Amino acid sequence: MIEFKDVSKKYPSGVMGLKGISLQIGDGEFVSIIGSSGAGKSTFLRSINRLNDITDGQIIIDGQSITAANKRQLRKLRRHIGMIFQTFNLVKKSTVQKNVLSGRLGYYSTFKSLIGWFSKKDYELVKDALERVGLSDKLHHRSDQLSGGQQQRVSIARTLVQQASIILADEPVASLDPITTQKIMADLRKINQELGKTVIVNLHSVELARKFSTRIIGLKSGEVVFDGSPVEATDEVLTRIYGEEIFKDGEDDA
Repeated sequence: MIEFKDVSKKYPSGVMGLKGISLQIGDGEFVSIIGSSGAGKSTFLRSINRLNDITDGQIIIDGQSITAANKRQLRKLRRHIGMIFQTFNLVKKSTVQKNVLSGRLGYYSTFKSLIGWFSKKDYELVKDALERVGLSDKLHHRSDQLSGGQQQRVSIARTLVQQASIILADEPVASLDPITTQKIMADLRKINQELGKTVIVNLHSVELARKFSTRIIGLKSGEVVFDGSPVEATDEVLTRIYGEEIFKDGEDDA
């Protein structure tokens, strides 16, 4: 379980990224975070693995405060929190295998990480993960030879090899075409349903949030203004999150 206890984030500029957020996310949920640009979506997501430090409050992961964790504790906690980025965050000149193997680095000492020491089990995990995302035939391809959708699947495979119980995805389909977007979101839902992973994803598209998630959290100016099921995310709710402008052009995304 992930628990936010009165969490706030104030940036040096004085801007409040998050304001007094208190909520819980249970194991195995598929949560979409929606809201306009600047609403606090990325700040919220990146505070879970402490890529962003919060200013006030506590974030508890499976009973342990990641907010108060020291370096060693933080390293252990991050083993169980995978991260998928909009820009894929791959070493483009390295092979798919090496990029996916990097998901195991948190389990090894700095020395073993530097020399690239991995076990036979690690290599088996890579094969299994790539099979799950449909990239078994790309094992020895360079990552920059792949399409955007394939590169994002490599990122997903990396979190599977990491054996993370929580997968955070920060705008994972923002740079992809509509068909590839649907496939990537379907991959994440399949992983959520079949492997019981907790998936938390930032999205600009309300349509995708409604289709794929089990829960939607709407942020506005760093505050939670909606927290409910996709069915409950009515037009009235969306107006509260985005303002009346969302429907001016007959569109329901932002």
